[in-house]
Amino acid sequence: MTLGDLAAALGCPLEGNGSADIVRVARIEEAGPGDLTFLVNMKYAHALAATRASAVIAAPGVGGAPCAVIRSTEPYVTLARAVAMLAPPDRPEVGVHPLAAVDPSADVAPSASVGPFAVVAARARVGARTILHPHVVIGAGAVVGPDCVLHAHVSIRERCALGARVVVQDGAVVGSDGFGFATAADGTHVKIPQLAPVVIEDDVEIGANTTIDRPAVGETRVGAGTKIDNLVQIAHGVRVGRHTLLAAQVGIAGSTTVGDSVMLGGQVGVTGHVAIGDHVKAVAKTGITNSVDAGGFVSGYPAIPNMEWRRASAVFRTLPEMRKRLKDLEQRLEALEGKPGSPACGD
Repeated sequence: MTLGDLAAALGCPLEGNGSADIVRVARIEEAGPGDLTFLVNMKYAHALAATRASAVIAAPGVGGAPCAVIRSTEPYVTLARAVAMLAPPDRPEVGVHPLAAVDPSADVAPSASVGPFAVVAARARVGARTILHPHVVIGAGAVVGPDCVLHAHVSIRERCALGARVVVQDGAVVGSDGFGFATAADGTHVKIPQLAPVVIEDDVEIGANTTIDRPAVGETRVGAGTKIDNLVQIAHGVRVGRHTLLAAQVGIAGSTTVGDSVMLGGQVGVTGHVAIGDHVKAVAKTGITNSVDAGGFVSGYPAIPNMEWRRASAVFRTLPEMRKRLKDLEQRLEALEGKPGSPACGD
């Protein structure tokens, strides 16, 4: 693809010669002729003047490029679109592989691709152009919408539903049993059947080895456009809003509500039966034990406003020295109070 054609497809103005052939996207330090690079984080601006790339994606006002420039007010988004254009994914052949197992009552769109050793159970539905890679299992009565991609060893359990353009990475499970038990008088734990569905709305991506549990009643739901990293646990009855980002190893306990456009950093833990408002942010390893109002920015365990946590963390580092100074002051005060004729004795 020529640079001019690429810029036109991206809908971005081009500064410089558009005749160069572009074959890939590369880091600014490693790019050479035929490469498109990018400048998103300005801490790498010093490397721009020395790049050997044929072109760079940069925001308006960024200067000093020795090559052509694709101008974008959203350079990171433009980068994502450029990568998709220059490196389209390989698509398996349309149809059901001879080594797949598809129940006669299942409905698989003729344009779908079902790989070897994939299983589509009774009454399940697979939408148009959807790809099921090897060893994917679609449970009885489950629905997978159009243009989805399910990678190897994904399990979509019975009666769960995926919308359109959902991507599920290797080993993820949608619809595993929620962790629900009733404790009997003798101390034994009686399993509560987990029969309700998980609903995944359109344009969601689910990371590798993530698990999203089904509840006993109601539903677990993930809103449209939400992106979930690897090794995330979403418990039974949780509702996650639209366009939310959950980083790796986030854990959300049962019956919690997470709003729209929330960002939870790696290893954030959220207790059950709380509400996290829209646009909340939590830094990595935060423990959220109470509801958080919309727009909040929290850190620490238990979670407190980020600026309070930063100030408290700064004090925490000085506690040993503060303790020593306090002990010294206490000893000096005791000495003064015990000295005859000192002001502390009532002069």
